[in-house]
Amino acid sequence: MQLPLVKNFIGGTWSDSSTGALLEHRDPADLTRITCAFQRSSRDDALRAIDAAEAAFESWANTPAPKRAEILTRALAVIERRRDDIAKVITIENGKTLRESQGEIASAIGEMNWQIGEGRRLYGDTLPSEREGVFAYCIRQPLGVVSIISPWNFPFNVPCRKAVPAIMAGNTVVFKPASLTPRTGACFVEAFEEAGLPPGVLNMVTGDGALVGEEFVSNPRIKAISFTGSTPVGMGIHRKAAATLARTQLEMGGKNPLVVLADANLDEAAEAAVLAAFACAGQWCTSTSRAIVEASVYEPFLEKVTARIARIAVGNGLEAGSTMGPVCGETQCRDILRYIEIGREQGATLATGGKRIADHGMDKGCFIEPTVFTDVTPEMTIAREEIFGPVLAVLRVRDFDEAVRVANDVEFGLSSSIFTASLASALTFVEKTEAGLTHVNMHSALKEPQLSFGGIKHSGAGLPEAGKTGIEFFTRHKVEIGRAHV
Repeated sequence: MQLPLVKNFIGGTWSDSSTGALLEHRDPADLTRITCAFQRSSRDDALRAIDAAEAAFESWANTPAPKRAEILTRALAVIERRRDDIAKVITIENGKTLRESQGEIASAIGEMNWQIGEGRRLYGDTLPSEREGVFAYCIRQPLGVVSIISPWNFPFNVPCRKAVPAIMAGNTVVFKPASLTPRTGACFVEAFEEAGLPPGVLNMVTGDGALVGEEFVSNPRIKAISFTGSTPVGMGIHRKAAATLARTQLEMGGKNPLVVLADANLDEAAEAAVLAAFACAGQWCTSTSRAIVEASVYEPFLEKVTARIARIAVGNGLEAGSTMGPVCGETQCRDILRYIEIGREQGATLATGGKRIADHGMDKGCFIEPTVFTDVTPEMTIAREEIFGPVLAVLRVRDFDEAVRVANDVEFGLSSSIFTASLASALTFVEKTEAGLTHVNMHSALKEPQLSFGGIKHSGAGLPEAGKTGIEFFTRHKVEIGRAHV
């Protein structure tokens, strides 16, 4: 069987990179299995993509928004039709279960529907002038060529949430998918190609971030950069973008707390904690990584969490019985295991899990047991740094005030959640929690398309993605004022 080959997509054509070199992708469920080859591209390839996007910009920007919406609606239909095939590719590349991959595509479809609708409107403002016979109004216009640098944990949904509002607003796009999920990136682009998107409006280049990503960040023709990934890389992008005054939209790390008060429904809280800590092997940026629990319900909560973890079936995401797949690659696996060892060394109690799974045919993959640490204190590394894997740290607090302090006492501020029967406690938490997305009696990863998505502190910078701010980020405001007669 011939190995799938992912090419670059530049100016409407699938092409080899200028280097002639290829990279291999390996299945995280079986590292001996090569799933595809993809281009090891150079700066020259990135420049060709920027050239193509720049050449296509004027025509696309002048295309009426309803016409742009027609093309993107056709792309949406292609995604709907191919969703089973795309889900399988996501699972093979990322490791998540087929059900989780289908869920990702459903989320992408929802985000796309919303942004197409927003792009058909592109609201401006009409304001009264202080002068007689003078009109004043504001319109929104596209920026030009924008770059999308997407992550491997949601390799289809995140490009959709970024590229669709950019394209709907009249921009042209250069897109770099994560090297752990190149074929998913190609599936995303293929939908727009089949829908008849004009050449150059969407371009994709794979390869090293130090070459392709660097050009997509530092080139002065790039007017905006939307990035999802680690905080150190995002902060580096922010610094480089300052040299060209390109605007940035950065979605970065998280250390998301789930607070459980004494009056909470413990069954619902435990269910939410386990879902958000271990879905997609803990590789949501909004995964619950800390459960902060009032002392009086600490032990009962742990019992319920442990009972639910026992029902998790770790295995290949393609297998029907699996409810948690592998983590996405050997590097991620090593990093997570290192954090688990740090937790042990610093005195946390390993309540369950903590090992790489090497039996039941999983010895060739990146499978890690669902892991819970108890007796965790706020200064421990596992309570402060993003692990990005199936590891839950459970902390004991005296009361609500201490819970809020502990929840906020990290450098991140992406998502949070509280479980309580008290309306007063819920509203106070919503006000005081240092997070861009918060929840009451719901798990920390819940998100809907009409809601903006972005973190604070070291979790995010720039206008949030999605919702009304999704398309706003990719437009500039132009104010016009003048007399109706000469």
